[in-house]
Amino acid sequence: MKIKAVLFDLDGVLVDATEWHYEALNRALALFGYTISRYEHLTTYNGLPTRKKLEMLSVEKGFPRGLHSLVNKIKQKNTREEILRRCTPVFEKEFMVRQLKRDGFKLAVCSNSIRESCELMLRASGLWDLFDFVLSNEDVGNPKPHPEIYLVACQRLGVTPGEAVIVEDAPHGLEAARQSGANVCAVSGFNEVDYARVKKTIEGAA
Repeated sequence: MKIKAVLFDLDGVLVDATEWHYEALNRALALFGYTISRYEHLTTYNGLPTRKKLEMLSVEKGFPRGLHSLVNKIKQKNTREEILRRCTPVFEKEFMVRQLKRDGFKLAVCSNSIRESCELMLRASGLWDLFDFVLSNEDVGNPKPHPEIYLVACQRLGVTPGEAVIVEDAPHGLEAARQSGANVCAVSGFNEVDYARVKKTIEGAA
């Protein structure tokens, strides 16, 4: 089956933002005496929406649910500051996306981040105008690890999951990608994402 579309996760794939989210949330949690350890982040929390992380903290560590809304707002403010301060264009990523576009593939971003963060990161990295559309966690009812965001993207692009390659790094995103039925280009992080790796997955799935 010919591959017609490439779908990208955002944090840790197109933008090296995994650490920004970790730091932004921990700074907000520290105001109330809570924290997520790096081990917990890497093994459990990485790639989940903030509201899901806060719910898990309430179940596992007794974090007051009444603080969810406030901490979420503080975290998003912190994230915005991190993006504006640290997000810049990276040649390898821009080359990859532009080349895939020249190759004729339909392109979309599917992120567990909120829409504001997605747009900020993609604009600051010079990639915003290169994609057919961007889906955030606000555009679906079920965030990753549920496959809904990838199934919706395929539907909007007019392709079947079998005609798509998904580029993902975090465990929850990889689970969503695999459950969607698409071809998966699994990477361990930002530095592994380049045109050659994605093209190899495309050719292997064709």
